[in-house]
Amino acid sequence: MAFRADEAANRGFESVKNYLIPRDIKPDERERSENKLLDIVEKYGPAVDAYPSWHPLVTNHEDEMPATSPSTICGYKGLDHTRYFVNAFISCPYGDGQEILDSVEDLPYSPIATITAERLDVQMYQPDANPILVSCNWEKQISTNHMIPASIAIPLMLQKEVPCWERATRGETWETMRPYFLGSPHGSRSSLFVNQDTALTMKKIWNLLINTGMFGPIKVSNQR
Repeated sequence: MAFRADEAANRGFESVKNYLIPRDIKPDERERSENKLLDIVEKYGPAVDAYPSWHPLVTNHEDEMPATSPSTICGYKGLDHTRYFVNAFISCPYGDGQEILDSVEDLPYSPIATITAERLDVQMYQPDANPILVSCNWEKQISTNHMIPASIAIPLMLQKEVPCWERATRGETWETMRPYFLGSPHGSRSSLFVNQDTALTMKKIWNLLINTGMFGPIKVSNQR
């Protein structure tokens, strides 16, 4: 089935809204929460299931395995009841959320994007939870539809993957790496993070890299 970005974005929004905004909250409070959620989508992009492994929100780690969701591995502390958007995520801990704010403040400097955190003044998840918005603020211009252009996505992909040649023993195919490079949800040639032209360019560059042998012999599906 072809990947339809609008349908994926609509499904994601409904899922996040149902999770973060319970039906039993007071009508006036629910309206404020829904409006805030709409504002976040407008500013930071649609709801998603996972990030590309090169996205600044998940790259602050030295673990050999790629990260596609924010966690302690990526430098965040205190996350709980978290939902993701293209360039931000909301976490709703039962504590005051200060641990999240402090951990974001401690993230290393990046010339590509600045990660910031702020408290949200609306109710989300549960009355006793304290929602925190963590956002990725790009230093370079991205598309008005929040998709990340090839001029940013591909250097970040290379920055993350090329150093792996020193310890790699096999080259992973595009089919294996596609979820890590495109994020989720995704289709065969695009996602909510990158458009078709960017994804196809990423595929061409990745195939060129693995075919040099720099990562070792290309791994086939029946190898372990």
